[in-house]
Amino acid sequence: MRRVTLVCVGRLKEKFYLDAAAEYAKRLGRFCRLDIAELPEQRLPESPSPAQIQQALAREAEAVRGKLPPSAAVAALCVEGRLCSSEELARLLAAQTGHLVFVIGGSYGLHDSVKAGADLRLSMSPMTFPHHLARVMLLEQIYRSFQILEGGRYHK
Repeated sequence: MRRVTLVCVGRLKEKFYLDAAAEYAKRLGRFCRLDIAELPEQRLPESPSPAQIQQALAREAEAVRGKLPPSAAVAALCVEGRLCSSEELARLLAAQTGHLVFVIGGSYGLHDSVKAGADLRLSMSPMTFPHHLARVMLLEQIYRSFQILEGGRYHK
């Protein structure tokens, strides 16, 4: 069975995000072994300086790297990443036969070192979304991708 891991900076707190993520995780159970690693987001003052943000991102990057299995293919979600359709994401999943790890940053994104070390950088959209919503959207797209690969009716 395929193995997919999400490494996420920040914890889901709102019930509606938790419920949606749990639903897609349950659905994905028939297609892959799904693991979700939540890492704490670094605390920052209300109006952090660019240097404070970079320091926080660097600390988060250390934690992210600690969760990346050495043999896994890593896809970092970032605004400057590659845009792709659901069908293209399905093809990317099909081409990756080993362990695939998606990394979602916190409210300030991902440190450049995480993005540079990724095998692939993906963008969900040029629009900005809360990182909690991005997790639910990614889970849905992974589920959709498996449905596309299976020829299921979910993707119309």
